[in-house]
Amino acid sequence: MAFRRRTKSYPLFSQEFVIHNHADIGFCLVLCVLIGLMFEVTAKTAFLFILPQYNVSLPTADGETVHYHYGPKDLVTILFYIFITIILHAVVQEYILDKISKRLHLSKVKHSKFNESGQLVVFHLSSVIWCFYVVVTEGYLTNPRSLWEDYPHVYLPFQVKFFYLCQLAYWLHALPELYFQKVRKEEIPRQLQYICLYLVHIAGAYLLNLSRLGLILLLLQYSTEFLFHMARLFYFADENNEKLFNAWAAVFGVTRLFILTLAVLAIGFGLARMENQAFDPEKGNFNTLLCRLCVLLLVCAAQAWLMWRFIHSQLRHWREYWNEQSAKRRVPAAPRLPARLIKRECGYHENGVVKAENGTSPRTKKLKSP
Repeated sequence: MAFRRRTKSYPLFSQEFVIHNHADIGFCLVLCVLIGLMFEVTAKTAFLFILPQYNVSLPTADGETVHYHYGPKDLVTILFYIFITIILHAVVQEYILDKISKRLHLSKVKHSKFNESGQLVVFHLSSVIWCFYVVVTEGYLTNPRSLWEDYPHVYLPFQVKFFYLCQLAYWLHALPELYFQKVRKEEIPRQLQYICLYLVHIAGAYLLNLSRLGLILLLLQYSTEFLFHMARLFYFADENNEKLFNAWAAVFGVTRLFILTLAVLAIGFGLARMENQAFDPEKGNFNTLLCRLCVLLLVCAAQAWLMWRFIHSQLRHWREYWNEQSAKRRVPAAPRLPARLIKRECGYHENGVVKAENGTSPRTKKLKSP
């Protein structure tokens, strides 16, 4: 990993060199962009990487406020923050997770899952705090009607657009990290599934101008996922500690219900009652019956798939638990062994009395006279 003292050198730009130095390479690229801010010739290009683009000044009662909309230049900003995320990923792995895993002495399988959960705990915790702050300051919690009123929500506040860009950068960085972290082949399909699910939902909310609804749904989803990965970390530290898993199991079903309810309320009822129901990509309006049905179908299918996986894993866990309990009941009590007999040269000891092998008392040896 990055920033680690290495005892072995690899050929320059070889496969192992890139894997072990990918964070350092990303740091050099980020440093080049930051140095570009120092010169007037390259400052404009450097700002293209660092700051969100497409800002628009909108008149308000207090004056003018700066808002943003999306465009192709967002890909450049996302690319820059992908490298930032790779660096932060390496820092968390090097200075936190590796030090903890050395003390736990985990197997290879548990070590891989421990690293995965450790990274996601840090990400989900920071995202929950950030998302909650954005939702509260923008007033989306106190006014649920704002989730669909004034649609399309083309112009976004700075913190909303920056949040979405960072979310897309994180989940896009997770794809090359599967290669850099040398994830086992058995784990790659499972991780690809939830990475692609997050990318589709976040990009869909961003591009279809459903950013307000997307923030609420992400807040609910990330809270549940944080609890799950936190429970898994405690389980790796102590296998008898499963209380957090029980709490997560209770919260998981409630979260699915809330997500489905909000999606149906905002898309199925809120947007359906809006007057501007026309397909106009130039103005960012996708409020048509077909688009609403596709979005609802995607959300419902994802939640149903997650619920099916949850029920399947819970049934398998209960089956394994009851098999262990029944196996313990079938094991008979160990028979008591008889008293051990200590043999001697001329007999053995039994209850402190020396007896000969044929049951008679041992004869004493006669001493020869000199």
